[in-house]
Amino acid sequence: MPKMKTKSSAKKRFRVRPGGTVKRGQAFKRHILTKKTTKNKRQLRGAVNVHEADLGQIAQMLPKCGL
Repeated sequence: MPKMKTKSSAKKRFRVRPGGTVKRGQAFKRHILTKKTTKNKRQLRGAVNVHEADLGQIAQMLPKCGL
């Protein structure tokens, strides 16, 4: 049986925290920032947790992480 491969796009976008939660970066912060308000850009800072409804798909993309 061949090894399960990790999706390269997923390993660049998600990190599994020790407690089993998965963190991701915020979207809408890359370009066209001039029309976005300062408050909006400030609230897009930092990382957030992936919603628990999406954890099954992430577990399939990251088989070695033990989700």
